[in-house]
Amino acid sequence: MTQTLFSGKSLRLMAAAMVVINGFFPAVWILLTSLKTQTELAQKPITYWPHHLTLANYVRAFSDQPLGSYLINSLVVAGLSTLVTMVIAATAAYAIARLRIKYRQVILTLIIASSMFPLVTLLVPIFQIMRGLHLLNSYWALVLPYTVLSLPVCTLVLVGFFQSIPPDLENAAMIDGCSRLGALWRVVIPLSAPGIFTASILAFVNAWDEFLLALSLNSARAYRTVPVGITLYQGEFDFPWPVISAALIVAIVPIAVLIAVFQERVVGGLTQGGLKG
Repeated sequence: MTQTLFSGKSLRLMAAAMVVINGFFPAVWILLTSLKTQTELAQKPITYWPHHLTLANYVRAFSDQPLGSYLINSLVVAGLSTLVTMVIAATAAYAIARLRIKYRQVILTLIIASSMFPLVTLLVPIFQIMRGLHLLNSYWALVLPYTVLSLPVCTLVLVGFFQSIPPDLENAAMIDGCSRLGALWRVVIPLSAPGIFTASILAFVNAWDEFLLALSLNSARAYRTVPVGITLYQGEFDFPWPVISAALIVAIVPIAVLIAVFQERVVGGLTQGGLKG
């Protein structure tokens, strides 16, 4: 009995169950909280399932704060930073994968090392740079830092894909009249679609969820993003957790839909990139 309980398959199933519970329980708890009233939430003992389901918290989430504007700001910032990141990462990864660069491994090591600095240690330099460029309280105050922060991971993901594509395909395109960049965008990029999707979603999610820079660089109400906006629901003595939970669910939905739609491409991209790199 003991050997059966602690067999390799059982341990793997238990580990998988723990991962699933750890990943989904907080989201489910937030969803259930968003459907409760403040009175029910304060009751003892705790009620796990709402006695009276209500959508009033979702209405308040949009009426108490301009949540719609926060969502638009997050979408603009995440979309622009993802676009800029992918253009730069694709060209950098192509150069590393194809050109005969001296100290190539050193460059890859430095790229990996550059992503290891905690964001809090970079906050002051980034703030000073954005202030010097007069970009505080603008979309670009977040787009540029998010691009820099996402570049290492996106570049490394794309290097593995570009290396797997036979150079003969690009040579044939250049013989037909394409430039080196033309071969990249017309041949290499389409063949690396799984890697492009994977890197794009990683960059988008990182920009959508980021809080510290969004709080520090954009203090103007017109440019606040969702993570910062959600913190404004609480008052000095009031914590409307059901309303905050409703706002969190609204913020989670775009990412959940994005991952659900492109799930196969993301998983395939991460797997193939790891094998090919």
